[in-house]
Formats: sequence, structure tokens, C-alpha cells
Amino acid sequence: MSNASKSASAPEQLTEIQRYVTQEHGTERPYTGKLLHNIRQGIYHCVVCNAPLFYSETKYESGCGWPSFYQPVDHDAIKYLTDNTHNMDRVEIRCSSCGAHLGHVFPDGPQPTGERYCVNSASMSFTDSKNGEKTAG
Repeated sequence: MSNASKSASAPEQLTEIQRYVTQEHGTERPYTGKLLHNIRQGIYHCVVCNAPLFYSETKYESGCGWPSFYQPVDHDAIKYLTDNTHNMDRVEIRCSSCGAHLGHVFPDGPQPTGERYCVNSASMSFTDSKNGEKTAG
């Protein structure tokens, strides 16, 4: 069994907001996500399949209302799609492992990448590197 599938949640096991965000490509309200102000060290995983997405070291406060990261754990961890909904030209990001909607990436982030991965807390879980405690977004 792969590491990603050990703690996977079937869509029917997700909370209403987790299902709305990851399966219906929704967005949680800004400044409401459980992981927005998380400052612990660890790894953010996909809430659906548990694939690693972002290291805490790449998280920063962007002021946008959602957790922001300047790079994923690996470029292949994220699937990038053109999103022209709501009369905007954006790049949607999804989990490469299961296709769960995560959020969007914008070209206005800090160095070294200049990218801002704006991610819904509800699409992720966080595993604390010190005690292994897992927090679902």
C-alpha cells in the first residue's frame, strides 16, 4: 500500500466543506480556514489521498485569506490547469495523485519562485513533524 493511500479519505468521508472544495471545485470563505494561521513545522497533505503537497517552510503570510506557499514539495505533486471561470484567467491547482481541487497559483509570490500557491485549508491536512499530530483543514 502506498504512503499516500494509508490515510486516504473516500469522498463520502470528507466533511461538507472538504467535499465542496476538493470534489466540486469550490472555495472556502477567506480567513475561515483551520490551517490559515498554522505556524507549526511539518507537511501539508491532500485531505483526500494524503499525498504530500507543501512543506511548512514554504508557507508565508500573503494577506489573501487562504494559506499561501511559494512552492510545492515537488513540481509533480501539483497538476496545473487553465481556469477561465468567473471572467478571470487563472491557473487552477489540483493534487496530481487524485485530482482534488486545491486552489490557484498566481505569479505574485515571494522569491525564490515568485509564485503564490493560494490553497484552501479544507483541501489539506497537516502533519506536525515534532509529534506526528494530524490536523484536517
